[in-house]
This record gives sequence, structure tokens and C-alpha cells, in this order.
Amino acid sequence: MIRNYLLLFSLLIVCGCSSVLPAQDTKAPNDKIQWLSIQDALRKSKSDPKKIFVDVYTSWCGWCKKMDKSTFEDPAVVSYVNVHFYPVKFDAETRDTISYREKTFSYLPDYKSNELAAVFLNGQMSYPTSVYLDEQSNLIGPVPGFLDANQFLVVVKFFGDDIYKTKKWEDYIRENFSK
Repeated sequence: MIRNYLLLFSLLIVCGCSSVLPAQDTKAPNDKIQWLSIQDALRKSKSDPKKIFVDVYTSWCGWCKKMDKSTFEDPAVVSYVNVHFYPVKFDAETRDTISYREKTFSYLPDYKSNELAAVFLNGQMSYPTSVYLDEQSNLIGPVPGFLDANQFLVVVKFFGDDIYKTKKWEDYIRENFSK
């Protein structure tokens, strides 16, 4: 009898513990940003032109991790980025050799980063930085720093909706962030 109670108690503990284990990621693919490598995004943009959004990060950057967990999981951000861009996660410190615009970029020990990161960031090595490329993969510009979901949406729409073609960045930011 005691043995049965112990067995039942053990089963209850096991079943109860499973409810405190981390939940499995059950989000559908469209509930997350569909991150690509820079090479895949460039290839896709050649056959089906679309702007490219590049999240330039490092593995040690706390603000990068915060942006991953909050900004890049926000449903409005996910939806907008997946529709308007080929999104890229780009580790600035990658030692991979990367081809971009018929040039080859590799790791630079003096910069402690890949030289493509230095190109994307105009030599201002700050993380995280959001980088935007047009439909022909030309650099439009970088936007350094952590952005929460609302701030990010204002910025990403400036590029995604082609507002940058008709309005100065300073005017757009003043109109959208001074409210």
C-alpha cells in the first residue's frame, strides 16, 4: 500500500515538475522574424528585389540580447520586417569570409570584427546597429543603438516605406519622437 502511494507521489512530482519546465517554442514560423544569412538575403534580393535589414550584433552585447528578446519578438515588428525586408542577423565578429558587391570581406584582428561590419557601420563599431540596404543591396545607412519595439517601428518604416527618399532623417525623427 505504501509502495502504491510512493509510486503515485512520484508520478505527481514528475507530472508537476513538467509544468515548471521551460515551455517548448510553439510559435509558428511567421510569428518570428525569418532571419537569413547575408549571403542568402543578397541572393534572394537578386531574384526577387526587396530591401535588406541587417541586425549587426556581437555575442557579448547585452543590449543586442535585450533587443532580440523584446523588440524582435514584438508581433508588429515581426510582421513588418518579414513583409518588407529580407532580415539578416550579422555577427560583427564573424571570422567567415563574406562576398558583398563583388568584394570579399574577412575578419580584421585590429578591429576585432569582420571588415563588412566596419563598412556597414561606417567604422563606428557600436552594437546593436540596424543597417538598411535598398533593393539593389546598396547601403542606405546604419542606425546605432538599442530600440524598443515602438522606436524600431518608427525607424524601420522610414526605410521600408521609402520615406527616406522624400524626407530628411532629422525631420522624420523630430516628427515621430517628439510626440
